[in-house]
Amino acid sequence: MKSGKVFIFSAPSGSGKTTVVRHLLSVFPELTFSISATTRNPRGKEKDAEDYYFISTADFKSRIDNDEFVEYEEVYEGLYYGTLKSEIERIWSLGKHVVLDVDVIGGINLKKYFKEKALSVFVCPPNVECLEERLRSRATDSEEAIQVRVAKAAEEMPYGDEFDVRLINEVLEEALHNAEKLITDKIAE
Repeated sequence: MKSGKVFIFSAPSGSGKTTVVRHLLSVFPELTFSISATTRNPRGKEKDAEDYYFISTADFKSRIDNDEFVEYEEVYEGLYYGTLKSEIERIWSLGKHVVLDVDVIGGINLKKYFKEKALSVFVCPPNVECLEERLRSRATDSEEAIQVRVAKAAEEMPYGDEFDVRLINEVLEEALHNAEKLITDKIAE
């Protein structure tokens, strides 16, 4: 693979990770979002090679056997998500740095793979109670869904110690400013 930096963003659901990533992509033209591969079907207006690489389970397993993934995970039986080596190479061949928006375990695995080339960022609320308040104020989830997300967040919060940086998203503008500084500093290395 050619040289380039890798920026890994992971977070408990509802922490603002996607908002942070979208902001960084709008500010830094030298960053490009890495499209993940999945065996799930497209939802709504999702497009292949834009939102995800939608591939069959058989194709995904074949790519695993051929060592074509940087990391992958079987989230549920037969439902896979992963980062293709070819996607990272595509971005680096453009002279860009890679941005990944992945689940917590994927983030840890990516950091182990890329080592010093990567900056792993764990986006999180100040605490689980704050996250629960945010989810309730959105009024988009059922009580059951909120409880599931809060329980999962409580399980994931300790994993923040395995990332290079914890980006606390208490005040969004401050979190965005801090994220910009992280990117600027890592690019300058």
